[in-house]
Amino acid sequence: MDSWISNGGLWLQQAGAAAGPLQVWILPALLGLGLAAASGLRAFLPLLMLGLAARFGLFGLQLHPDMQWLVGDAALVALGLAAALELLGDKIPLVDNALQSIGLVARPLAAAVAAGSVFWSVDPVAAAVAGVIVGAPTALLFAGVSSGLRAASTLTTGGLANPVLSVLEDLGVAGLVVLALLAPLLIPLVLIALLTVLFRWRRRLRQRRAATPAHEAA
Repeated sequence: MDSWISNGGLWLQQAGAAAGPLQVWILPALLGLGLAAASGLRAFLPLLMLGLAARFGLFGLQLHPDMQWLVGDAALVALGLAAALELLGDKIPLVDNALQSIGLVARPLAAAVAAGSVFWSVDPVAAAVAGVIVGAPTALLFAGVSSGLRAASTLTTGGLANPVLSVLEDLGVAGLVVLALLAPLLIPLVLIALLTVLFRWRRRLRQRRAATPAHEAA
């Protein structure tokens, strides 16, 4: 902690005091919420987009000093490869279901990192705690809904519709990250709408699955 204060912690305290609660807590929390929801669908793509946005100074994004490693060459290359493998694997039958299961653990962790990194003007412990509080539950919720939707699709269509769902999720993740960076105040409304759509899709697939045996029996 002493080294942190000597290397910038005092500046962060002064910046946070000058910025006020909106910039210190509210906007980072909303931005982190959007990043966490996206991370609940894809573990690596939101982190990659976050790192690239910070690297090229897009959207006025600021990362916590302890999270500057996200903009480094090694991190961006590793995240790029991981994101590509995740996006590709999610289009392959059986592999996609395995990724969904792994994602129930990996995605909340990625969400905590992404959310914590945008609390740029608080001390490292506070940023880490905020990242866990904002990121992990949100990502777990979206990961669970996505996993349930994918399982319902597998049972109903034999997995044929899963690649279509995967592409829609990819587009949703990218759009959600951009929206969170551009207009974080809209994130709560967008997440409510997105959850409503996902739950309705899952319910419709389950109803279709339940109706199939009855139709066959008739």
